[in-house]
Amino acid sequence: MRPAELDRLTVAEAADRYVELVRAKTLTGALSASTAEVYARDVATLVALAGERVVLDDLTGEDVDAILLAFARKPDGRGGGGDRGGRGAGARGGGAQSPSSQARFRRSISALFKHAALAGWVQINPMTQSTVTAKVRGGLRPQRRALTREQAQGLIGAARTLPQAAPEEGKRRDQRMELRDAVIVLLLSTMGPRVSELVRANVEDFFTNDGVRYWRIFGKGGRTRDVPLPGDVARVLQVYLEEGRAAEVQDKALLLSWRGRRLARGDVQAVIDRVQRRVDPDQRRSVTPHGLRHTTATHLLADAVDMDAVRRVLGHSDLSTLGRYRDELPGELEVAMRAHPLLRGKPGD
Repeated sequence: MRPAELDRLTVAEAADRYVELVRAKTLTGALSASTAEVYARDVATLVALAGERVVLDDLTGEDVDAILLAFARKPDGRGGGGDRGGRGAGARGGGAQSPSSQARFRRSISALFKHAALAGWVQINPMTQSTVTAKVRGGLRPQRRALTREQAQGLIGAARTLPQAAPEEGKRRDQRMELRDAVIVLLLSTMGPRVSELVRANVEDFFTNDGVRYWRIFGKGGRTRDVPLPGDVARVLQVYLEEGRAAEVQDKALLLSWRGRRLARGDVQAVIDRVQRRVDPDQRRSVTPHGLRHTTATHLLADAVDMDAVRRVLGHSDLSTLGRYRDELPGELEVAMRAHPLLRGKPGD
């Protein structure tokens, strides 16, 4: 139920208030001092991963998923002493958080959000919309990581061929969704919108200025951003608007089901999976819509695109938030060292 009066605290402000409350409970014996310190440490980690200036109510289930996955990748931080049973950090895949640590972190932030919902700091507890569980080995499902360049290019290439694809046997013309599917995959892969932003998009949100096609994206917290479409994506979009989307449909939604209704969030994964089946098996890897958001951020940052530009593409208010959308790429360090800025020219050249 929506609170009568919402207190739009930042993540840092909410954390400070919550930790103060937790520590007060130790005075009454409701919590032990050691438990209170664990909560305080986990909440401080939440602030670091979410961004201290982000408004707590703006966090969604997708954001919580990203935070949980970022925590799972964090180095254990306990040095080389190993854990119980004589196993070193290597037993957890290079020092990443153990499943028990991930479960503890999830409990800690769940308690914070439960209190936040009661206190009127959030309208909806985002933990109820989270899909990541700590029981997944290593805490990080492969389909939620960024695709490699080859995998992303394979998916984009398959999407580009959809407009010329032969109709599926047994399907009527009004049930053909190839152009729509191409638009979905291309927008997700190259612009990294939240899946909620994608399905909420209307035809009127796309406009042209000085020959460049833009998408006015309505994001979290009532914020909007105008993001230019890559040329190839703009051309496929135009074909879809002219040929793939029935003009007589009254619904203003950009993406429609074959019945003419606005596409639901849950339908987007099925579209990605359908396009993936056209990708060469050597380049194919399962991925979620949020994994494609990771892919956009990772490759833009790896290509040295200005961090503030990437922030604006993704719709974040704080640069620090980009850290959780940045995945390592194979061969990235080798390329960086080969092109070292201090070794590009000889003295005197």
